[in-house]
Amino acid sequence: MRITEHPILRFEHGPTVRFTFDGCELEGYEGEVIAAALHAAGVRVLSHSHGRQRPRGFYCAIGNCSSCLMVVDGEPNVRVCVEKLHAGMRVETQSGKGRLQMPADGDIVAPSIADPAIAGSS
Repeated sequence: MRITEHPILRFEHGPTVRFTFDGCELEGYEGEVIAAALHAAGVRVLSHSHGRQRPRGFYCAIGNCSSCLMVVDGEPNVRVCVEKLHAGMRVETQSGKGRLQMPADGDIVAPSIADPAIAGSS
């Protein structure tokens, strides 16, 4: 369901684009938030609570609540209520707290406090 007319608000949108959700191809408008495109396609459950696995849907729509965390293009913990849609996106339901994908060499490099760019010295 999508609101298309309103007595006060105007709804402008970009061109129709295709993306996948859990392997199924869907369509949405380029530039709209992913959660809105999923809602328009009939998807009502975006995640589940960690403790009791209760369904969570489109709730705050401003990126504060974490009810909409999903994996987008391989990146976990994306808040789809504020992330804009573009063609070819791969959106997946996230189970649990999400897992970062390790680099092929397994080497994670954290910035150093001694790095002048971080420490603010030149």
